[in-house]
Amino acid sequence: MKKRLNQDALRALKDIVGPRRLLLDPVQLLPYARDENPTLFARPEAAALVRSAAEVSAVLRLANRYRFPVVPRGAGTGVTGGALAVRGGLVLSLERMRRIREIDRKNLMASVEPGVITADLHRAVESRGLFYPPDPASSDDCSLGGNLAEDAGGPRAVKYGVTRDYCRGITAVLPSGEIVDYGG
Repeated sequence: MKKRLNQDALRALKDIVGPRRLLLDPVQLLPYARDENPTLFARPEAAALVRSAAEVSAVLRLANRYRFPVVPRGAGTGVTGGALAVRGGLVLSLERMRRIREIDRKNLMASVEPGVITADLHRAVESRGLFYPPDPASSDDCSLGGNLAEDAGGPRAVKYGVTRDYCRGITAVLPSGEIVDYGG
């Protein structure tokens, strides 16, 4: 694998996320080199554990400046390899973005960050007498951002549909680093 993250890029990444949330040690990177498919392995050069859309934006702007690949990652419970850095570069981990910002009972809406574990949302809405149908087999471990990326469903999908059917709006960070809001 060709090294793509130079020292200047690594210093800038540390400035964005802090040294404790930029993983460089090969042992620390092992969990980010796999998903739930045992046949796939691709070790990244680094992993950045972001906590906000602003940090995601700053990392992507930096990636454009230094021309290194970035692979977003939720909980890593997929089996398709979509969260693996097959071309090296940086894994952008959303695992620390786990806040359920709001559950609006009146409008039957929830506002969540991408790292929220699916089962945590199930419990939160059920405690308010509501129901969130998508139930992937890994719901105790998988994240909502990963569910959206993979369009997860589970057994209830036959009756209720899949994750995309329950997404009414999204704040996304484009590859350029621009933050956009779609829907509402």
